[in-house]
Amino acid sequence: MSPSTSREVLPAPTRTSRTIFGIGVAVSALLFLVGAWERRWIADDGLIVLRTVRNLLAGNGPVFNAGERVETNTSTIWTYLVYAVSWLSEIRLEYVVLTIALVLSTAAIVLAMFGTYALRTRSAGVVAYLPAGVLVYIAVPPARDFATSGLETCLVIFWIAALWLLMVRWSTRTISGPAWLFLAFWAGLGPLVRPELLILSGLALIMLFLARQSWKSRLAVFVVAGIVPVGYQIWRMGYYGLPYPNTAVSKDAGGAKWAQGFDYLWNLLGPYMLWLPLLLMLVVGVVTAAMSGLGGLRIPRSRRDAQSLLRSRTAVVAFVLIGGLLSAVYAVRVGGDFMHGRTLLPALFTLLLPISVLPVTIPNKNSDIRQVLIAAGGGVLWLVTIVWAFFAANTTGMPEGSIVGRSGIVDERAFYSLNTGHAHPILATDYLDYPRMRPMVETIANTPDGGLLLPSAQFTYWDVVPPPLPIPPGGAGHTVYFLNLGMTSMNVGLDVRVIDQMGLAYPLASHTERLENGRIGHDKNLYPDWVVADLGLVDKHPFLPWYMDEDWVAQARVALSCDDTRELIDSYRAPLTEELFVRNIKRSLFYAGYRFDRVPEYEIQRCGLEPPILQGDN
Repeated sequence: MSPSTSREVLPAPTRTSRTIFGIGVAVSALLFLVGAWERRWIADDGLIVLRTVRNLLAGNGPVFNAGERVETNTSTIWTYLVYAVSWLSEIRLEYVVLTIALVLSTAAIVLAMFGTYALRTRSAGVVAYLPAGVLVYIAVPPARDFATSGLETCLVIFWIAALWLLMVRWSTRTISGPAWLFLAFWAGLGPLVRPELLILSGLALIMLFLARQSWKSRLAVFVVAGIVPVGYQIWRMGYYGLPYPNTAVSKDAGGAKWAQGFDYLWNLLGPYMLWLPLLLMLVVGVVTAAMSGLGGLRIPRSRRDAQSLLRSRTAVVAFVLIGGLLSAVYAVRVGGDFMHGRTLLPALFTLLLPISVLPVTIPNKNSDIRQVLIAAGGGVLWLVTIVWAFFAANTTGMPEGSIVGRSGIVDERAFYSLNTGHAHPILATDYLDYPRMRPMVETIANTPDGGLLLPSAQFTYWDVVPPPLPIPPGGAGHTVYFLNLGMTSMNVGLDVRVIDQMGLAYPLASHTERLENGRIGHDKNLYPDWVVADLGLVDKHPFLPWYMDEDWVAQARVALSCDDTRELIDSYRAPLTEELFVRNIKRSLFYAGYRFDRVPEYEIQRCGLEPPILQGDN
């Protein structure tokens, strides 16, 4: 049974109003498209996704390295969307990503404006629906940077904009039946777009579930919303052995770094004076709501009254404002990110939705002085916003953008443009001009026996720890141990194992304790001695680089025999049997919280193991 609805009939806008709105949508979408194109690029982190896509296309499964079930991508849907489009086309992967990103980013602006336009209230005369909040978002340089970048920001704002449009139409009772269920389905996808979207997803689903309807309809909402995320969650826990992506383990996404988070917040608000348009938009929003009656909150007197209030335009506006604020608080709590503005963009986009379009009633001969003043005030505030947007769009938020400062925050696009020598680094081959990349490729070609590649301090060559004899036919294979996973993995074959000391693709590193006061997003660092021990490579000098200690390697080998550590390794490396799948589900929460000491000697003590005989003991 469909939810009972009483469709709210809004006055049809005049032809002039529709024309002004249409022009505003076209101009705003074009501005964002052109701005994104002018700042087009794909980040090193964006290339990480493509390694997983390559493995999917090769039949190795959703993994970063064949034979190791590690979820290195935060956005599940972004990974499979890129894979699906790549599978259907023969276009180079980087161009697939660039195309999808431009389409979704531009579409997000359009949907956001249509959602706010659908929120319109009863008004007499000609109303000019002018782009406002969307221009604030477009003007912020990081918004245009991450419109492409290869990361999932484009998908995130598209999902938010579509949810906004659907929720507004739901609140005005212009959707019901199958459309109602599609809204529930779309809201349920949030955590698979990005885990922290659970905030918006959860709030929306609570409103849908509690709104007035039959229990049969509630059950349908529950099932439709949960079937995909719950199904994937069960599969994720069994396949990867974790309840969330490994990136959350690597970055300890549940931890708190408030001080760093406030630095990150001001790093976005301060340089562009972003607080000014946000304040103006707040004033305009309050005045608009008061004039239209949209902000009229009332205390419900009964359960039915409360259920009706939930399905109202006022409640939907409150939903995005509360959701956007909570999203911003979460981003600040975890310390933000090392990329300038990136993790605050979804919250900014969400908070601007109710005023993405500014309704200004054009006075006529019958208008009184109050109406004229309100229209004039709205026009002035809109012009101030336009002037601010012009200057903000041409402002360099981080003058030292290509340098990692004390805050650990950097303008990633400027950094990689400078260090690759390409104004628009898009292809993986563009990153061959990044320090160490060409020497890495040459070193792999010059060491057919295989081994572990470690970056040297000279940037021009790599240290290689060789495999033990006898060398199997064709070599023992190469492993590259380097922080920049994207450019590294996309410039080598899938037969080359690529892992990192922070743990995005290497669970041994991600399950170490967080370094206190480490750079945000990079505050784990596993010593290479563990990798030599883990891979069973030659552990003696002169085969070991001079900076590595034979005793540390011996200790790491013993530390790796810890029962819990061995179980963790088996969860993602052992052949996936039905028994292991079930055990992974049962133990996934334990694996997620498991941490060990990155100093081998201390880890031996923690686990109560027998220390090895060291060189200094002889």
